[in-house]
Amino acid sequence: MGTVDAGGTPTTRRELTAAVVRARAALADDLAGLDQAQWRRPSLCDGWTVHDVVAHLVAAARTGRWAWLRSIAAARFDADLHNARRLAQHRGADPAETLARFRATVDGPAGPTGHTAAWLGEVLVHGEDVRRPLGLTAAPDVPAATAVAQFFARRDFAVPSSRTARGLRLEAADGPFRAGAGPLVQGPTLALVLAMAGRPAALDDLGGEGVEVLRGRIAAAS
Repeated sequence: MGTVDAGGTPTTRRELTAAVVRARAALADDLAGLDQAQWRRPSLCDGWTVHDVVAHLVAAARTGRWAWLRSIAAARFDADLHNARRLAQHRGADPAETLARFRATVDGPAGPTGHTAAWLGEVLVHGEDVRRPLGLTAAPDVPAATAVAQFFARRDFAVPSSRTARGLRLEAADGPFRAGAGPLVQGPTLALVLAMAGRPAALDDLGGEGVEVLRGRIAAAS
């Protein structure tokens, strides 16, 4: 089953925000050496390049609560339209400008609402959305991923994570996360987070009789 990380899962808003800062800083460092072709590479987010994903992360950090609510309302609660508008607003003229904007957000607010674990999930999931197609790897922050996994298993927010996980028993092989009852899905905490976020690329990192159930749900939702 692996070992439980001794660092402790972040639970307070302060601890979760600190995890957001660490995740942003690590991702910004990983992006620093990309060439133009790599910035144009498709990410794991359908229709978005690596550049688009980073611009989306800038938007999440720079859009305040009321601006976020106005944007959602103006898009008639169409999340895709809302995201596209904010992405276009915060995307730089070129990748270097977008990366500079992202670096400037590292110490900024976690996100527009108080759902800090969800905004931490945005950074962790989107970080893998760009790292995996680029062949980049980063040492997983298991406590941070555990906090996100707990949130994702409890409720839907930006993604239908709890619906995706419903009726399954999720167990982390590298940390303390456990949730649900039913067919087993087991593997790294970050892979469980990615799967709950609807990323089929994470399924190869998971084992157990529940994986095919999970695969079918992700395919049906995409």
